[in-house]
Amino acid sequence: MTTISAKSILASQHSEGFDEGTEPSRVDTLLLRYPRCIHAEFMTHRMFSRNAASSRAIPVEKMLADVFDDPFVPLFWGKNQKGMQASVECDAMIDIDQIRDRESAWLFARDNAALIASEFARAGYHKQVVNRLLEPFAHITVVVTATDWSNFLALRDHPDAEPHIRMLAQAVRKALDEAEVQTLSREQWHLPFVSAEEWEAAAFATGTWVTNPTLEMMAERELACIKLSVARCASTSYKTVDGFDMTMERAIDLHDKLVSSMPMHASPCEHQCKPDLLWAFTHRNPRWSHAELHGNLTGWVQYRKTLAGECL
Repeated sequence: MTTISAKSILASQHSEGFDEGTEPSRVDTLLLRYPRCIHAEFMTHRMFSRNAASSRAIPVEKMLADVFDDPFVPLFWGKNQKGMQASVECDAMIDIDQIRDRESAWLFARDNAALIASEFARAGYHKQVVNRLLEPFAHITVVVTATDWSNFLALRDHPDAEPHIRMLAQAVRKALDEAEVQTLSREQWHLPFVSAEEWEAAAFATGTWVTNPTLEMMAERELACIKLSVARCASTSYKTVDGFDMTMERAIDLHDKLVSSMPMHASPCEHQCKPDLLWAFTHRNPRWSHAELHGNLTGWVQYRKTLAGECL
């Protein structure tokens, strides 16, 4: 019961244009799982690119299984007091239907919500309505990419933070500290959920396995792998837990549907990026070659920003 986890999917750095001894620019993609009730607080951090499991996309049966297999039950039971923080825990007995302890009472509420949700589903109501009843007891899966984690960690890994989001911040800090970081050249891409083996396989799929592929052939291979990453990040919306398998053909089709729709569904295109060139520091501020293409990823050209009409 109650999962709070952070897993490093991909960490990349580059030192394009940096002086020797200067800290290289780094981007990290993490896969998070945490109680849905703290998601609103996570969403206040605007430096993050993220895609999350959606109650409107996950079938009711999957949501029901999730709240029974891995329900959110508070890990800190704060005692009522003034202010936003509870400094001590409460262990008072609950008097309802012969239930006494707090954990049993919480799961009793889960059981009743599940019963009513099941009846709504049986009666024909859409999952975007039914799943709202289950959200207080559910977790959420989120893929997040960022170059700047300092504000999140300072605010959320703090004694004044809500206890569960503090646990999440501590898990994020640990994942960042322990991540294996790859170094990219200027033309290499940070591509979450794309393995080295899949990059090699893409050479055969696009015909770039030849000894001297043309620039056009290499661009085709690169774009195919970008599309695979985009599609797998997008699939977070209907995943309750980890699992992002997808064929190249299906990924390309999903990517093309996302970017050709009106309006464009561009958020899954925010996790893919490549190093930008740093020309100089002006008044201690970095001067990048293509700062207008960074989006929220400082020092990196974000794939979303290369798409025409991405902000419409």
